[in-house]
Amino acid sequence: MPAPTTLLGYIDENADRFIKRLADAVAIPSVSGDRTHREDVFKMAKFIEDQLQTLGVQTRLEDLGTETLDGHEIKLPPAVLGKIGEDPKKKTILIYGHFDVQPAFKSDGWSTDPFTLTIADDGQLIGRGSSDDKGPILGWLNVLEAHRDLGIGLPVNLRFVFEGMEESGSVGLDEFIAAEHARGKDGWFHGVDVVCISDNYWLNTRTPCITYGLRGLAYMFVQVSGPARDLHSGVFGRTVHEPMTDLVTLLGKLVAPDGTILIPGVDDMIRAADSEERELYDRLDYSIADIEAAVGASIAVSDDKTQVLMGRMRQPSLSIHGIEGAFYGSGAKTVIPAKVTGKFSIRLVPPQTPDKVVPLVIQYLEAEFAKLNSKNKLRVYLEHGGKPWVADIKHWNYEAAIKATQAVYNKLPDMTREGGSIPVTLTFAETLGVNVLLLPMGRGDDGAHSTNEKLDRSNFIEGTKLLGTYLHEVAAINA
Repeated sequence: MPAPTTLLGYIDENADRFIKRLADAVAIPSVSGDRTHREDVFKMAKFIEDQLQTLGVQTRLEDLGTETLDGHEIKLPPAVLGKIGEDPKKKTILIYGHFDVQPAFKSDGWSTDPFTLTIADDGQLIGRGSSDDKGPILGWLNVLEAHRDLGIGLPVNLRFVFEGMEESGSVGLDEFIAAEHARGKDGWFHGVDVVCISDNYWLNTRTPCITYGLRGLAYMFVQVSGPARDLHSGVFGRTVHEPMTDLVTLLGKLVAPDGTILIPGVDDMIRAADSEERELYDRLDYSIADIEAAVGASIAVSDDKTQVLMGRMRQPSLSIHGIEGAFYGSGAKTVIPAKVTGKFSIRLVPPQTPDKVVPLVIQYLEAEFAKLNSKNKLRVYLEHGGKPWVADIKHWNYEAAIKATQAVYNKLPDMTREGGSIPVTLTFAETLGVNVLLLPMGRGDDGAHSTNEKLDRSNFIEGTKLLGTYLHEVAAINA
C-alpha cells in the first residue's frame, strides 16, 4: 500500500527545511581522498550521527582502523551505524549510503562555490554531494522525521550503514561487514531481510528507474621499459626499440572501434540475451538521441538502441584511459620515454570476475608483445578490481520498489543495470545472503563527480516520498 497521504503532505510542507538541512550537509567538505579534509569527513560522520539520534535511532560509530594516505598514516573515518525497530513481526531493511564526496574546486569550472548549496531558478540544488550521496541519505532522515512528527509507526525495522570512504574504495568496510556478520545474533546485521541502496541515478531525466545490476572492474596497467633514461629522438631514433612504439601497438590490439574486446575468451564468457531479457532493454525509455545528447556528439556505435544499451549494461567493455610517462605538455618535446605505462579498464559482467579475466589479458598481451620481437621489457598487472553484481528482480523487494515508484511517479520504472561499480553492493549480497536493491533519487544529468553537480528539487522531494512509500510497500507484501 502507498504511504499515508499525511506523510506525503508532511514532506511537501517541510520541503524548504529539508533543503536547508541538505545545505548544511553540503557545506561540510567531506572529501575522503584528500588528507587535508579528513577532519571534515569525521565532522560529517558526527553530523549524520546527531541527526539519527535526534530522530530516535540507536547509533554507533564504528572505528575502521587506519590507512596510509600521501605517505601519512591517518585514521579512517568511522562508519555510522543506526538501528530503529526490533519487532520480529516486521521485515528488517538495511539502508546503505555514503557521506564522503569527490574533490571539487571553483577553478575546476564550477559556476558556484561547490560547498555552498545554490538553489537555481529552475529548482536545481547545486553543490558537491547534493546527488552523490548526501541528498539520498538525508531523504531517509526526512522519512524518519515525518513518521516521528506525525506519530506514524515505522512499518518496518531499519538498520543503517553510512560510510565515509566510498569515493576512496570503501577501505575497511568489507572487513567490518564480514566480522559483524560472523557475530551472528549479536551482530548489527542480524535479522536483515533485504538491503536498499540509493547511490545511483535515473537512466535519463524523465523516467524513474530501479537498478538490479552493476558491472565489476579490472583496472590494469601495461608497462613497457627499455633504456636506462629518456633519450633524444634525433640521436637515437631508429637505432633502438622505443617503449612508446611498443605500448601504442599493444593498446591498439585490446579493443576494436565498435567496442568489441579483442582479447580471446573475454566476450565469449557472456551468454546471448533471451527474448524475455531483450524485452527489458526494448522497453527502456532511452534513445540513441539521449546517448548522443549526453556525450555532445553523434558517435554512438550503433543505431540500434537495444544493442547500445546492452553494451552499456549487460556486456563487458574495455576503455583505454591514458599513458603515464609520456609527454603531455604544450610545445614540441622530442624525447623518447624510457618507460611508459598504459592504463585501461575492463568493466565486467556476470559470470566474469577479475580472477577469470585478468589471466586472459596477461597471456594475450605477452603473446602479442612476443610478436614484436622487441628487446624492451613488458609488465602487465592488475591495479585493482571488483566483481559484478546482478539481483533477482522477481524478489518481493523489487516488487515493493516497483509499486512504490508507480504510486509516487504514476509510471512504471525502467529496470536498469549500471555500467559503474559500487563494490559494497556485492559485499552485502554475498556476505549477508540477501536481496539487494538500488533505488535512485537523482536524474541521469546530475553530474556526480563532475562540475556543477546538482539534485533537482523535485527529485529530492519526490524521491523522499519514494523512499517512504517503499517502506510501506515492503510491509504490505506477504513474503
